[in-house]
Amino acid sequence: MATWLPVFLLVLQVTTAFSEDPRLEFSTDTPINNVAKDPQTGRVYLGAVNAIYQLNSSLHLEARAETGPKKDARGCTPPVSTCQDLKDTNNTNKLLLVHSANGSLIVCGSLYRGICSLLNLTNVKEQIYYSDSKGERTYATSTEEHVSVVGVMATLEIDDKPFSVFLVGKGYGSMDSSKLISTRIVQNYRDWVVFESIIEASTVQAVPFVPKYLHDFRFAFKNDNFVYFLFSRTLGGTDNKNFTFVSRLCENDNHYYSYTELQLSCGLKNRYNKVQAAYLTEPGKELAQAITESGEYGNVREWDKVLFVVASSEEGTTESALCMYPLKNINQKLLAIVTACYTDNGKIDDRLVVESPYTSSKDDPCRFHCYIVNQYKCGADFLPSPLASRQEFALKANPVFIRQNLLTAVAVAVENDHTVAFLGHNAGEVIKITKVPVQACHLKSDCQSCVAQRDPYCGWCVLEGRCTRRSECSRAEEKNGWLWSPNQQCVKIVSFHPPNLIHSFNARMVDGRISCRLPEQHLIPPTPAHQGTSLTTHVDFSRLRFPDCPRFENPDPVLIPVGYKTRISFEGINLDPYKVSSVCAPPFLIKCHSSILSRFLTQLSHETNVLFHVRDKHTGKKIDSSLSVTLYNCSLGREDCSLCKNADPKYQCVWCTQSSSCVYDQLCASKEPKECPDPQITDITPRFGPLEGGIAVTIKGSNLGIQKDDIKNITVAGVPCKHLRERYSVSTSVVCEIGSAKLYKTGEVEIEVGRGKKGISTKTVRFTYRDPVAQSVSPNQGPKAGGTVLTISGIYLNTASKEDLQVMVDNVPCRTVPSAHLPVTIQYGKHTTTTIKTAFQFSSNPSVSDHQPRSSFIWSVLGGRQIMVVGSGFDLVQKATIKVVASAGDLSLPQFVEGSKHKNDTVIMFLSPAVNESQFFRTYVQLDDLQTELTPFEYHPDPTFDRLNKTAGGFHARQRFFGVSQGRGFSKAMTAKEAQAFVGDAPCNVNTLQDEKLFLDPPSTAPSARSKRQRRDTGSDPLDLVIKFGNGEWLVGSVRYERKYSLPLPIIIPAVVVPMLLIIAISVVCYRRKSQQAEREYEKVKHQLENLEESVRDRCKKEFTDLMIEMEDHSNDISEGRIPFLDYKTYTDRVFFLPSKDGANDVMITGKLDIPESRRATVTQALNQFSNLLNSKTFLINFIRTLEGRPDFNARAKVYFASLLTVALHGKLEYYTDIMRTLLLGLMEDYVHSKNPKLLLRRSETVVERMLSNWMSICLYQFLKDTAGEPLYKLFRAIKHQIEKGPVDAQLKKAKYTLNDTGLLGDDVEYIVLTLQVLVQGEGPDITPVKVLNCDTISQVKEKIIEQVYKNLPHSQRPKVDSVTLEWRPGSTGQILSDLDVTSQKEGRWRRINTLAHYNVRDNATVVLSRVQHTQQSYDQNHDNHEERNALLEDDKVFHLVRPADELDEMKSKRGSIKDKSMTKAITEIYLTRLLSVKGTLQQFVDDFFRSVLCSGTSVPPAVKYFFDFLDEQALRHENVDEETIHIWKTNSLPLRFWVNILKNPHFIFDVHVSEVVDASLSVIAQTFMDACTKTEHKLSRDSPSNKLLYAKEISTYKRMVDEYYKGIRQMVSVSDQEMNTHLAEVSRSHTDKLNTQVALHQLYRYASKYYDGIIMSLDEDPAAQSKQLTLRLQQIAAALENKVTDL
Repeated sequence: MATWLPVFLLVLQVTTAFSEDPRLEFSTDTPINNVAKDPQTGRVYLGAVNAIYQLNSSLHLEARAETGPKKDARGCTPPVSTCQDLKDTNNTNKLLLVHSANGSLIVCGSLYRGICSLLNLTNVKEQIYYSDSKGERTYATSTEEHVSVVGVMATLEIDDKPFSVFLVGKGYGSMDSSKLISTRIVQNYRDWVVFESIIEASTVQAVPFVPKYLHDFRFAFKNDNFVYFLFSRTLGGTDNKNFTFVSRLCENDNHYYSYTELQLSCGLKNRYNKVQAAYLTEPGKELAQAITESGEYGNVREWDKVLFVVASSEEGTTESALCMYPLKNINQKLLAIVTACYTDNGKIDDRLVVESPYTSSKDDPCRFHCYIVNQYKCGADFLPSPLASRQEFALKANPVFIRQNLLTAVAVAVENDHTVAFLGHNAGEVIKITKVPVQACHLKSDCQSCVAQRDPYCGWCVLEGRCTRRSECSRAEEKNGWLWSPNQQCVKIVSFHPPNLIHSFNARMVDGRISCRLPEQHLIPPTPAHQGTSLTTHVDFSRLRFPDCPRFENPDPVLIPVGYKTRISFEGINLDPYKVSSVCAPPFLIKCHSSILSRFLTQLSHETNVLFHVRDKHTGKKIDSSLSVTLYNCSLGREDCSLCKNADPKYQCVWCTQSSSCVYDQLCASKEPKECPDPQITDITPRFGPLEGGIAVTIKGSNLGIQKDDIKNITVAGVPCKHLRERYSVSTSVVCEIGSAKLYKTGEVEIEVGRGKKGISTKTVRFTYRDPVAQSVSPNQGPKAGGTVLTISGIYLNTASKEDLQVMVDNVPCRTVPSAHLPVTIQYGKHTTTTIKTAFQFSSNPSVSDHQPRSSFIWSVLGGRQIMVVGSGFDLVQKATIKVVASAGDLSLPQFVEGSKHKNDTVIMFLSPAVNESQFFRTYVQLDDLQTELTPFEYHPDPTFDRLNKTAGGFHARQRFFGVSQGRGFSKAMTAKEAQAFVGDAPCNVNTLQDEKLFLDPPSTAPSARSKRQRRDTGSDPLDLVIKFGNGEWLVGSVRYERKYSLPLPIIIPAVVVPMLLIIAISVVCYRRKSQQAEREYEKVKHQLENLEESVRDRCKKEFTDLMIEMEDHSNDISEGRIPFLDYKTYTDRVFFLPSKDGANDVMITGKLDIPESRRATVTQALNQFSNLLNSKTFLINFIRTLEGRPDFNARAKVYFASLLTVALHGKLEYYTDIMRTLLLGLMEDYVHSKNPKLLLRRSETVVERMLSNWMSICLYQFLKDTAGEPLYKLFRAIKHQIEKGPVDAQLKKAKYTLNDTGLLGDDVEYIVLTLQVLVQGEGPDITPVKVLNCDTISQVKEKIIEQVYKNLPHSQRPKVDSVTLEWRPGSTGQILSDLDVTSQKEGRWRRINTLAHYNVRDNATVVLSRVQHTQQSYDQNHDNHEERNALLEDDKVFHLVRPADELDEMKSKRGSIKDKSMTKAITEIYLTRLLSVKGTLQQFVDDFFRSVLCSGTSVPPAVKYFFDFLDEQALRHENVDEETIHIWKTNSLPLRFWVNILKNPHFIFDVHVSEVVDASLSVIAQTFMDACTKTEHKLSRDSPSNKLLYAKEISTYKRMVDEYYKGIRQMVSVSDQEMNTHLAEVSRSHTDKLNTQVALHQLYRYASKYYDGIIMSLDEDPAAQSKQLTLRLQQIAAALENKVTDL
């Protein structure tokens, strides 16, 4: 690297000497943040604090735009009118970009969340575009001063059309957009607005990585269709050391798939690790050669680009260095990164060099892909991104310059093939910009001082004897003709021979030596005897010629006339090497001759220059020459004799009488006449003048003299006319001022030229004297802005010419102020006026106050939206137009103008002009000379219509409406009232207009066709459906009317009307009777319920008090963090796969795949490739739709498939969400158009519906843990505790205390509460008191004991009931208690399960809980012969508290026992009282849970807000979706799809066991929750389920909660796509590595294998899939996974 070090050291040392010339500089009041230059005009733009400056190339101020300070508040979302705590805030310029394509300057500041604006490049005070109401999507930069921002202009193809965009790279501020890099459009297109970020790439975002990577962007540039960003960041670990990176992406990459980062290392061990500034340019010849010779970067050519980087050290000292990186080596390294990742697992030379930043996945991103890099130069959706190099693969460079302070700027130039670097440092705050003269060569007068300054721009021009730049030295290319200053060389005389007296003489230089002849003897001064004279030798190189180059010069003649053969002579010098035919002089000077025949091909100028040269006829090479002659044409521009004689004598032009033309004198055979013909007058202007004279008359003709003095006398109608000498034109025009005449008269014009030659006009060219008379003026008033056209009526007003005519109002021309009535005066020339008194009055200017509408379509060439402009004073306006101009302000751009269609004093109606497609327009109303801009007024692209795809079947007259549903952009600039539609020649009413839909009311009868061709009776032939917006007209399809056959009216009326009236009357009577009956029943039931509630109120209070006391311990446990939440994997396993047919044994839960060890590596690699394939949206959509199209792909399979897909794509939840949205949009279209929209999302009948369920489960997991989990767990514990307070039938699964009437124990069982003293064997002497019931089975007792003893352990870690035995110790001996043994009571064929009462266990009894090895022994621990026990029980039936009803009925029929009959009676009110009692006891817990779930505000999960907004947006797109339908969609997607599932299955989120009895009560609450979310009002009756009657009173309150919840969510601040993607990325990062992703991929492939042929067929039919070779990739995966040998 040392080979080029002196080059830089030299240049950097002289940079401080460049200040001897005066500097061009400009100072600002505030610090300058950014500088930009327009390459086309040379203008310089400064982005400073609170101002934008526009300077010309000399740094003189042209314009200044104030940008601050302005009112703003931290965190305020514009517009600021809605914010509080506003204060004056400085506006720091963050970004300044020149957009030459549309003549605008992109300016982004720190105010208003980093909003940008467009300013006019020619005048920055003119704002082209600014909007603060477009929301977060347009916030491009940062509000925080420490956050650096860079940007670069680029071009992006959208819909196969190029669009100008700019890419922004920025760090992360707390109130900023989270995008590290964003692409922002600079025009409105589709749904995008100006400055919107149009690429959603969650992989390149700061959140949630801001604590890990501290990005500091410093430079951005574009080169060869790539965009580069230079920045520093940390590596994401605990070490905060910065590293310099350069990142690259394809300019036309719509997804940032190509984003790749390369680390740059500057200095030994990357000492200078933090980039400060950079510059990209060509290196220059010398530096390129030095880099090449160093051997570190290969062959670097002078036209290659080199990135010059200034970086600083963070190792304690403030030290900076300059490093260089050839751009081609950067690209080679980046390509190597991508190639290694695509083809070799991210390795180069068996060393891992690639990683993936900004991702939560810990997996290696570069699994084996085998993709051709050239085929995917810009990445793809299925390929890994983003990519970055590891430290080991950094591009290294040694510093070429080091400085002991902080370098902050760098610029590089090339001069004389050498490279010059200019460096700036942090020695002060920049508040002025200076254009420094980089050289001061001309200030040095001799060679020594010239080279002493070591200025790389200067050198000594030897032959001219001055210090110059190389470009200013005419013979610098000759050897030693220009001596470069840094070389420190001057011309010196090495020897002088002979060393005797010499005088001044002429010299020659040959072969590097100067030789001369001695002067004559008499020229040598005398010398004293015996003495010599010392002389100074001086060589004047400026007068020295070098004889070594042959040259031709001095052509003669130089002027050559057209049409005349002329010989040209020229001189040749130094022609010794050439052989010539004749020698005319000394050997070094000869004359040669050549012949040229010159002709003009076009007669555009009377003379033209012609260049020619001489070639060596043997070699064909040009001989150095400067041969130029001028050709001229005498006749051109000299049509008469006077003009010809006026020609310059050098041309030798004469007037030839034979040809009557002006020619070269040698081309005319006759002699030129001494005098020209008499003058001729062909016209005069004007033909009329006032009697007072004083006006100018122009006389036109020929031969009107050669010079001004030739004009001797002029008379007009006999009156002398004064010659105006300054307006004379040779021979063709004479202007004179007429005198006054006493009477009206008419006469000829006479002119005398030269020596008495006169010319008189003909009788057709005469002049008349007369006086004009003005009589009236119209209109008599106008606005003070002027522009009113006055019509003046009178007699002889066309007197004089326009130049001599002046109209004045009140003696002042164009006086434009409000006034009284003023006189109007017309002045003719200098002396004549005519006046109309009180003829005109100036009034106040008209004013524009409003305009509607505020937008229009482009309308291609048609235009035509009606624009109403409202204001005052319009009656004064004569001409009103609406004008649309391109907002760049370039006057050369086209303007589109439309006149007014209607006008009165307050309203003017226009039709919007048709405009060509452009980026921005500004709209003005021109009222005479007054121009007013209409703001806002926007132009949108024309709407597009797709043709109707059905014409068969027809639209019947009885149909309400039909829709034109395919298209885009309808509502951008048109309303339903303005739109017109025609079926045939009949108009249709436009019922509703949406952005993508039109709903039309067709004519009730078939209309006629519009064209004559179709007007014959064609029956039911289709008619054209035409849509008109303004002047735009679209044929969108055809409508078919079926022929109708009508009966006579007298028959129709009796046959239809009479039966209809009867039916209506009967319906009304029936309806009223039923309504009254239902109302009575409702009141009766309601009264009964109120009585029941009153009767159990006291009991409820008591029960609730007891429950709250008993729940206190549980609450303490909860407050101590003992809620047994499941971890994320177990939670998702249970939600996704527990309901599957295999339950807990499902392979997704066990995670076990039966794959032979020999194939495990192959299968793993193939599954990784299958994972990449699933990441292709094209493949995945085809995959899903193919499966759903198969009849054997049932609902259970769809649910399971969706869950597998959720796990497989969990690492890219943003992509999963995008797939879900796409499928949901298609499902919505199906339901809205062909099904009942209210059924959408009701069930999981499609894959996407289950995907939505899983998505909600994923997104709400944290919300469950943080907010809703605690009240849900308390509710579960309360229900369980309340149920276990009373008897529970272990066989029937019914309880005394429950919320479910079907689970209510229909018998009054007597029981006693016992407290057992429990000792756990092997766990110490501690005794635990446990409350049980004496009617509990032994297993129920075990459950209660286990729950109390192991209450601090989650259920999965507790002993199972079958794994423990219970021993009762009433005395010294113990008895094993079991559910069934030989002592069990038997009633016929029924055997009762043993209870504590059966064993006669008393209160405070001691029992021992111990573990057993074999659970089957727990059945009968006292009986050794199991076969005997089984024989005793094999024919018995078992019951606990109540026998089944069928057995009781059988007994009753046989014995008729009254006691047995009493056992079969129905449930009475007392049992309903139990329901009410439990309900009242649990009410507080139910309410708490409902409130936690239905509370809008800050606690609402972002996923809920995001998805509800999505539903609202889609509802607006469909006409037949009302508020009730939207409510149902939201209910189906959240409460029904998620909350009900969690509520009924607490074990999905908690590590608990949910018994069937508890589940029955939870189902009642879940049903209540569902009822609360519906809009339907349920009428209660005697037949209504008890569950609905139970919560009938509370349901209305819950409904209001749901409505307020939905309403509150709608009013919340929207969750943007990037915020949602950020949240999803964090979920992916936190949990993906815990899931069985490989197992999910294996299971998914089983579906791909099962439906393989259908998938292949679908992919082959999809062009997008073909272009990505998806079929081939699937075949490769199949071959690997199924161990097949194929021909691939």
